[in-house]
Amino acid sequence: MGFHSFGKLLILLGLILVLAGGLLLLLGKIPHVGKLPGDILLQKRGWSFYFPLTTSILLSIILSIVLTLILSFLGRR
Repeated sequence: MGFHSFGKLLILLGLILVLAGGLLLLLGKIPHVGKLPGDILLQKRGWSFYFPLTTSILLSIILSIVLTLILSFLGRR
């Protein structure tokens, strides 16, 4: 892998991170995201534990599909 290819890869990863950050900012404004059935919330006196299990799985599937499409598009050139 030459410097030119590595540079393109770094730019692509940077763009993906910027898009993911923007998506996370927008997801905070959408109702029910992070509060899906299957997300774990434990509350007791003085503490609480929250793990967004279903939300994490859903985001993982969506990001996997998007990244697969992006990488297959880049591989066709």
